[in-house]
Amino acid sequence: MNTEQPIDLSTLDCESRYDYFLSAVGEEREIWILINDDDCFLKIYSEEEGFEYLPVWPTEADAQTYLQASGEALKTMSISLPEFLNKWITGLTKDDLVVGVFPGEDKSVWLTEPAELKADIQEELSSGW
Repeated sequence: MNTEQPIDLSTLDCESRYDYFLSAVGEEREIWILINDDDCFLKIYSEEEGFEYLPVWPTEADAQTYLQASGEALKTMSISLPEFLNKWITGLTKDDLVVGVFPGEDKSVWLTEPAELKADIQEELSSGW
């Protein structure tokens, strides 16, 4: 019997949420984003960093939690891991967008280049076998 308590993800720092993201995506094989009614994906502009990023989450529930806290009129959408790695990474790179992995309700986020995220996901997948 497993008596381990579930992880309270809201208490994790950015790096810990990034590690959790890699593990969860490796298991679930999908990534979650937010889109508007026109099916355009959410991009967030970081004034501090001076660029836009695509926020992504490991589960629909995590994306929903962020969405509820933000109050924005958006909906969740899943992207299969093969599609994300083969199509989205290329598109994000061409559009000069970085990826904001698992933004917290407090707006903290782990920012990474698309190619770095792809390499980390591939490493997670290969270590899981």
